[in-house]
Amino acid sequence: MIRGVFNRSAFLVVMILITIVISGCKRADVMSTEALAITMAIETETTEVITTESLVQPTEEINTESNTPVSIHGRLKLDGQQIVDQSGEPVQLRGVSTHGIQWFPEYVSVDAFKTMRDDWHINVVRLAMYTDPNVGYDETLHALVEKGVAYATELDLYVIIDWHILSDGNPNLSKDRAIKFFDEMSKKYKGNPNVLYEICNEPNGDVTWTKDIRPYAESVVNVIRQNDKNALIIVGTPTWSQDVDLVAKDPIENQENILYALHFYAATHKEYLREKLSKALKLGLPIIVSEFGISDASGNGEIDYEEGTIWLDLLESHGIGYVAWNLSNKSETSALIRSDVKTISGWNDSDLTPWGQWFVNWISIR
Repeated sequence: MIRGVFNRSAFLVVMILITIVISGCKRADVMSTEALAITMAIETETTEVITTESLVQPTEEINTESNTPVSIHGRLKLDGQQIVDQSGEPVQLRGVSTHGIQWFPEYVSVDAFKTMRDDWHINVVRLAMYTDPNVGYDETLHALVEKGVAYATELDLYVIIDWHILSDGNPNLSKDRAIKFFDEMSKKYKGNPNVLYEICNEPNGDVTWTKDIRPYAESVVNVIRQNDKNALIIVGTPTWSQDVDLVAKDPIENQENILYALHFYAATHKEYLREKLSKALKLGLPIIVSEFGISDASGNGEIDYEEGTIWLDLLESHGIGYVAWNLSNKSETSALIRSDVKTISGWNDSDLTPWGQWFVNWISIR
């Protein structure tokens, strides 16, 4: 609080302070009614109390990270098959997915995300929440998702909220929970330009696009659109998000800003899956690789650097975004952090697995 009687000698000092505050507004040459009233009070040397609340405040939060992803690009949308920014310029999302946050919650960390942004040069992080109650899902994880979104937002990163269907196979098994979850999330984040929704990670088993996945997706997309008309939504595809060529023949209609997921693990998925991608692109399907690795499809086994390079060269040539699996120190080939490393940020090359070193070397120069 600023108290006291203002005489003429104090007038110039206070006026300078008011000018500084006013300059934080969008139009520094225009005083608000509140500022004008304060000035008049000073000029007549009143004894009124002036509080900091009565000073003119900036109309928008000042973002000091002006060279960070969301500050540069703003809200994303689709232009045909290409993700573009608020100015219509193409944007390629490149980033990292957590492992299941129920098992590795420590990596949902502002320090971890900051290291990946500043040292690895990612622009998106994916929060993988497994949805099967038999492998640890419960509603308390929603709060951890919200923490992850808050950290990503603080760091000006894009963030994918991932409903991680896997062992539960058919997304309709958790349809009611998914609708409730995405209704909550899209209400909460409808004003956030950095939030994307991935509504069914990897449908698999005895499920088809027409009978199972598409009806589920239409229901969930409709719920999100009731709250958020513009956010990018990622829809999983049959056979662990591989059959994009089938989906391209019958995509969701009458909805905008819908992307379709393609997932690959380079030591398993080679030219035949790239052919599926090629067919889908020719049919005009917008695609994002929201999960990939260069191990085999189990997340273990040998690394195939050559196939990994072929894949990423192809994605780069089409401007398709890609998100690496996974941010954890799990003892498996597809983990980015070595299993004996306990730090959750500030990693150097020796802290990374061979896959982690390869990926960081690739993405950090893009």
